[in-house]
Amino acid sequence: MTAAPTLPLPLDERERQRLTVQDALDARKTREERNRLGQFATPPALAGDIVRFLHTLLPAHRPVRFLEPAMGTGAFCSALLSGLPAGSSGVGYELDPAFASAAQALWEDFPLDVRPGDFTRAEPDEPGFDLLVSNPPYVRHHHLSPPDKVRLRGLSEVRAGIRPSGYTGLYGHFLLLAHPWVRPGGHSVWLIPSEFMDVGYGKALQQYLTQEVTLLRLHRFDPRDAQFADALVSSAILVLRHERPPEGHQAHFSYGGTLATPQHNETVPLATLTTSAKWSRFGMPPSDEPAPTAETRLKDLFDIRRGAATGDNSFFVLSEDRAHELGLPAAFLRPVLPSPRYLKTDEVIGDADGLPLLPQRLFLLDCDLDVGTVEREHPALWAYLRQGVEREVSDRYLCANRSPWYRQERRPPPPFLCTYMGRSQEGNPFRFILNTSQATATNVYLLLYPKGAMKRALEERPDLQREVWRELNALGADLLKGEGRVYGGGLHKLEPRELANAPADRISALLGAPVATRQPHLFQPE
Repeated sequence: MTAAPTLPLPLDERERQRLTVQDALDARKTREERNRLGQFATPPALAGDIVRFLHTLLPAHRPVRFLEPAMGTGAFCSALLSGLPAGSSGVGYELDPAFASAAQALWEDFPLDVRPGDFTRAEPDEPGFDLLVSNPPYVRHHHLSPPDKVRLRGLSEVRAGIRPSGYTGLYGHFLLLAHPWVRPGGHSVWLIPSEFMDVGYGKALQQYLTQEVTLLRLHRFDPRDAQFADALVSSAILVLRHERPPEGHQAHFSYGGTLATPQHNETVPLATLTTSAKWSRFGMPPSDEPAPTAETRLKDLFDIRRGAATGDNSFFVLSEDRAHELGLPAAFLRPVLPSPRYLKTDEVIGDADGLPLLPQRLFLLDCDLDVGTVEREHPALWAYLRQGVEREVSDRYLCANRSPWYRQERRPPPPFLCTYMGRSQEGNPFRFILNTSQATATNVYLLLYPKGAMKRALEERPDLQREVWRELNALGADLLKGEGRVYGGGLHKLEPRELANAPADRISALLGAPVATRQPHLFQPE
């Protein structure tokens, strides 16, 4: 007797099954492993919102051929198959063998061709897809091997006509590499980190979005409303039509809420986008305060540097008791401030020797003697450095590229510091700290070194330091957040160049004379 054919599961049941499989596969890896691989599953509700929005762009009754270049278990594919016209079909690529195998089993009864393998090494299908929808891998550039970076940058330039920065993450390469996969006049929708809107290495993506395709919509989620519970990232949705923008085109920017019901909207002329370094200001709610205008910026008054990047703070930063216990020579120990979370004061005062008057004093191990000299003349230090070799500290990227590997970057004690990262729930995420000790700081701070007229004024009038500190703090949260960038969960970050761009007319006025905009720098390239 012939068995009755098995009917495929309905899509809603298949989606419940997919979520169960997704959870099981995610549980096989730690959060750190998934972070390194860029595996952050698309929330089903968000996938559904995006697909519902697509109905406003696509013909109502014509079958659609779609592509998902990093499908995972198929969150977008599930939403597409349940919402597109009959006769639609898709192709999905998945690099991870476990996810690819699971997706093949889940969707074997549906018009979905699951292709195991690396999308970045695949050749575009002809004649192209009507639609591409993707949440590409969020893999930062430092997790890409040097050969892969070279390959991806070269191929991205060939495919999209734009050469990306070496700091571009994998999601940026996906965006550029996918360009010829979509037919002319077709659409692509990307769920990507919003960081490209404000950073230097995002310029190539901005160039692509203003020159090679028509940017229809850019929606940025409120960073406090993180779309991915397991990724510290602020998300944006790009909606593109694959043809060059028409003359006079205006892109639709939105912010907050959902793609269908944002909190704020704004149309931005393409000409404005091409001349704007920061795109995150578009689509935002209007501010009650006028935008600051300034003749003087902080960069005119200060050299601003990140603190010392040691390569391994757990090895190079030691408590006073630990350094004494190891017998390390005082000549190679520099006082260093604790991280902001442990620094409970905004003013650090030094004792008679310049050591900070703090509950716990920390020291940075910094020695430029060669290995032979250390071994002969400083046996206690030599014994500790051997521990660093055994722990493979010396093989870490920063250490391996220093000579000797235990020498630190030049960072004199700064009179002013700014915390470079903080959360908006705490009020102003950035703190300015007055430092009259001889302590330096690691790269959890930005260090402000007075230069030119500011340096001379502080040398002549030491009492001015406290007034400058007061004015730095008066810059305010909104201004500083506007100069920096924001990540998921409301985590704000300032890079040296971003802080350097903050207006400083009120600080300059303390000097009593105009400040020249071009002045010699305290630091030379290391």
